[in-house]
Amino acid sequence: MSAEWPGILDPEVMNESIVEASHRLADAAKAGRWEVVLDLLESGQAQDANQWRFGGTTWFTPLHQAAWLGAPVEVAEHLIRLGAWRSLRTADGARAVDLARTRGHRHLLEILAIPELTEREQQTFAAWDQHVADLIAERTRSLDPVRSRPVPTEVIALDRLESLWFPYPGMYGGFRMSIQEDRLVVASWSRVVDGSGQRHVITESGCELVEEGFV
Repeated sequence: MSAEWPGILDPEVMNESIVEASHRLADAAKAGRWEVVLDLLESGQAQDANQWRFGGTTWFTPLHQAAWLGAPVEVAEHLIRLGAWRSLRTADGARAVDLARTRGHRHLLEILAIPELTEREQQTFAAWDQHVADLIAERTRSLDPVRSRPVPTEVIALDRLESLWFPYPGMYGGFRMSIQEDRLVVASWSRVVDGSGQRHVITESGCELVEEGFV
């Protein structure tokens, strides 16, 4: 499954309707109004099950709120079917399963379970995250600054994503990330700049440009 990283933190650079939808989604999830949450997502009024409130500081998604409030298992299952990531962390580093465990909602632990990372895997993903952040900063340095949340590359592995697309405002393109043979491959481009495509291979030790000029 391919997915999109909703990492932009500046509501000012986003379409007003998307920002408003994020508030409706967050309000409904915080209040435990699950029928409204699911309707917003299934109808397309809210575009992403992993969206947190624009301008918010906790980065709680609907699945985090479901874990916090102890929603029925069926709600968590439905959110996951709609693309919610069990490995996604809040601003404090908590996954949905961590919140459910802390709050004593044992009925949710099985559906929210996610593999624990070894120390070595944690080191690898942390290195990948930093290399991706540096690459994004380098590729977008000519654009107006945009506040964004660093891409957590562990999500690609733990939620078994085929790829993760990060559309960058003002770039008319973005960054597509996938794991191939224990390496992270990042393709980036701008649709309005001929030959802007670049492909980088990221390992724990660094980031290497391996192809350019496509798109």
